[in-house]
Amino acid sequence: MFKNKFSTSNYKKYSKQIILKKFGIIGQKKIFSSKILIIGMGGLGCPLSIYLASLGVGNLGIVDNDKVELSNLNRQILYTQKDLGKFKVEVARKRIKKINTKINLNIYKLKIDKKNINKIFSNYDIICDGTDNFESRLLINDFCLKQNKVLISAAVSGFDGHLFKFNFKKKIPCYRCFMPEIPEINYNCETEGVIPPLTGILGTLQANEVLNTILDFNSDLESKFLIFDSKKMNFRKAKILKNKNCINKC
Repeated sequence: MFKNKFSTSNYKKYSKQIILKKFGIIGQKKIFSSKILIIGMGGLGCPLSIYLASLGVGNLGIVDNDKVELSNLNRQILYTQKDLGKFKVEVARKRIKKINTKINLNIYKLKIDKKNINKIFSNYDIICDGTDNFESRLLINDFCLKQNKVLISAAVSGFDGHLFKFNFKKKIPCYRCFMPEIPEINYNCETEGVIPPLTGILGTLQANEVLNTILDFNSDLESKFLIFDSKKMNFRKAKILKNKNCINKC
């Protein structure tokens, strides 16, 4: 799949994206060679992984230590009632492989922490954060900054969603410039609730930003973040300014 020869079956499968201007076979080969890591296989990670597999991403890692629960099923679209009690990454692997049989897929049945983050992240170029707590988000941010990774992060709560992109190959503000410390109240799906379409929209936007990154498209998201209000159907962007007190000294 990753050789210079482009097979007829590959061309047929991905023809509708290959025929796009500024995409072509060269763009598809970049997708085949990409190395993407998804942290969190919940409401964001499920649609994100589906679309990355559908695009033809060649190397994908998925990280999660949770098992499927009944309350997950309204929005975590990879899982069904038959999967209750099973590890999410194991169920997800089977479903993703059905979408893309040629994908090189690694699963990590654990929670990211300071001890394992280096070993896992070293194999990937683009990191997608779909976690639901600030402790993990800040840890992921700090490591991606130190290792010059591209970080694409999304968060949802209630009727609102946020999308961030940090290309740490450049000198830009980081997530700590936006959120310096862990807040006293952790706003997430567990505490605030969430509507299922919102997780699908933000997970899909993450996938789209991964594609933009692979193909070197400028989405004008660096040093900004995208805010989506699902009730008003309103998208807007806001700047992230460098914080002179940021511990990462961006």
